[in-house]
Formats: sequence, C-alpha cells, structure tokens
Amino acid sequence: MSHRHTLSALCVLAASLAGCAGFHPPQPWEKGMLAKEAMTMGGDAQEQRFDQHTYNSKEAASGGSGVGGGGCGCN
Repeated sequence: MSHRHTLSALCVLAASLAGCAGFHPPQPWEKGMLAKEAMTMGGDAQEQRFDQHTYNSKEAASGGSGVGGGGCGCN
C-alpha cells in the first residue's frame, strides 16, 4: 500500500470518528418527540394497509394473506 493510500485511509478514518464524537443520548425532555407514532419503524397502520393494497394491485396477486385465487379475480 502506498503512502498516499495510507494517508487517504487515515483521513477517512479520522473523519468518520470525528462524526461520532458529538453523539449524546436524547435527554428526557427530547424523548416525547421520539415516542410519537410517526417516529415508529412501521408507521401508520392505515398507511401500511394502503401500501399493501397498492403493492398487491401492481403485482396482480393477492400475496399469501389467506385469500384464494390470483390477482385476476378468479377463485
């Protein structure tokens, strides 16, 4: 490995570690915002149902949710 590659790798490492230096856990008064439903990984249940419906419609299949037949409306 050349001197230039070593220096580049060292600079990237230093920059990535400098980004972690300012991390601090949320304060108690900041946790109220993190507890909102919009901040969950799953999101809104109604929005998930709509997204699943859109996905199933675009894929032309009903997707293994216990419904017989394909996306064509056949049973």
